[in-house]
Amino acid sequence: MTEVQLDDWVARLADDVIAEAKRRGTKPVCASGISPSGPIHLGNLREVMVPHLVCDEIRRRGHDAEHLISWDDFDRFRKVPKGIEGVDESWEQHIGKPLTSVPPPSGSAATSWAEHFRSELEVALDDLGVEYRGISQTEKYTAGDYVDQVLFAMGHRGQIDKVLDQYRTLAKAQPKKDQKLDADQQAAAEAAAEGSGAAGEDDGSGDGNYYPYKPYCSQCGTDFTTVTGYDDDSTELTYTCRCGHTETVLLRDFHHGKLVWKVDWPMRWAYEQVVFEPSGVDHQSPGSSFVVGKEIVPLFGWERPLGPMYAFVGIRGMAKMSSSKGGVPTPSMALRYMEPPLLRWLYARKKPNQAFDVALDSEIQRMYDEWDGLLRKVSGEKGQPGDIAALARATSTAAGELPQTPVTLPYRTIASVLDITTGDDAQAQRILTEVDPRTPVSGLEVLRPRLDRAQAWVAEQMPEDDRTVVRAEPNRAALQGLSDESSHALTLLLDGNSDDLTRIEDAWSIDGLSHQVYGVPKVLQGKAADFRPDRKADPETAAALGARQREFFKLLYTLLIDKETGPRLPTLLLAIGPERLRGLLSLR
Repeated sequence: MTEVQLDDWVARLADDVIAEAKRRGTKPVCASGISPSGPIHLGNLREVMVPHLVCDEIRRRGHDAEHLISWDDFDRFRKVPKGIEGVDESWEQHIGKPLTSVPPPSGSAATSWAEHFRSELEVALDDLGVEYRGISQTEKYTAGDYVDQVLFAMGHRGQIDKVLDQYRTLAKAQPKKDQKLDADQQAAAEAAAEGSGAAGEDDGSGDGNYYPYKPYCSQCGTDFTTVTGYDDDSTELTYTCRCGHTETVLLRDFHHGKLVWKVDWPMRWAYEQVVFEPSGVDHQSPGSSFVVGKEIVPLFGWERPLGPMYAFVGIRGMAKMSSSKGGVPTPSMALRYMEPPLLRWLYARKKPNQAFDVALDSEIQRMYDEWDGLLRKVSGEKGQPGDIAALARATSTAAGELPQTPVTLPYRTIASVLDITTGDDAQAQRILTEVDPRTPVSGLEVLRPRLDRAQAWVAEQMPEDDRTVVRAEPNRAALQGLSDESSHALTLLLDGNSDDLTRIEDAWSIDGLSHQVYGVPKVLQGKAADFRPDRKADPETAAALGARQREFFKLLYTLLIDKETGPRLPTLLLAIGPERLRGLLSLR
């Protein structure tokens, strides 16, 4: 792909990473770390998308760059998440085991807990165009790839303990705050306390000697173990487990344990020569792993990577997401309702330190409106540099373009039509081809994948109160009780007037029906159908027209769907069809 000059936060970070890699004499290596301890949610996705976007920008410039995703599947199983189908309290027996030694939820085709949650994200990343090299920490540790690093850490445990002890003292000296935490602060505190990975794990300290290594017991498989002795020359290590098992092993040959997190992470920075790795608030607070790692990683012959802190990603209507709780929205779930370029755009347009929400409720329609507005703005050469860059990163990678919907009818329109037609493809196609005469829709295929995403959203996420059921028969009692003005309003809607409202059949498009339904209250007010009130110069006229418009809309909704509100009226009328509409609004 030819080089494209993009100007945004991604480009600026890419500049820094390229310069830093050159200074260190290595290629740009960007890293992410994901612990498959539970559902890998949309907050975790930021851990992947920030390095991906930066690495992809470096590749766009023709550099050889690599994005690593380290699957922290050798982490301990810390707690049983709530609300996960196929999981009950019996999984508590596996607490303390590696995630790859814990069975998957019942009914899963995966071989382990880690594989079950990792594989779902892998599919989503493929859809999102994320190119990376995955590294299983279980495979690395059990294959003995880190033996030299483990022995080195044990041999330098005194120096490591001294570094960590400074931060232990610092943490104890931190004054407690009396004020209440706001929602974001509380979310950060919860993340630090329970985390999705190893942020909250101990650093290997104890009442006796310090050992930065934690073995998994050969008898029960858990890490409820205590190292009681270690000989540097022979690498002979003795540990006891709470299950009663005691064992002495040669650490150079024993590959069933791992370095504690605050040593493990900087060790891997050096092993993989990582230049860039962002992390969340839970890893960057005072005394946490990213901060402490700066002083530990030089022992392994490296420097801490460039690593901006990223803010949380939320879901509208949900508290801060944690993968230790079941039911949190995952990337795969989001991709059921939105196209990959849109989800990429949400992460590309915000700087890492800016929090944002992903909407899977009715606000997804507004989000799509923003996206479509961006497409129009950039195609019309009115986009700012940041808009152009965000759109380019959303719709393409260094490897090429991502699939997009050929004909982009508004998501809210498609959703409304699908809701009303309830799975009738022929009916949906008839209506959608009439939405906009300027946008030819030859068949439903040109509306995919947006159509499929909207269909899934209507079926699974649309609030029950928002669903639309059109009356089968006219509401005769309501029609007979109409005032003269209301009857005249319906006549204007259906038959127009001699001036600027036409017969409803001749206005059969979204634009035409919009003109018709918004024009009727204006004509009733003695104005032209295309009259635009000046709210500042004549607020009384504007207010009166607004009240008349609300009453007219309420009348239509009541007669058509037995509600006072509903989907946008032009879309609703288009879905009903002119013949049926006349039948529902007329006494015959």
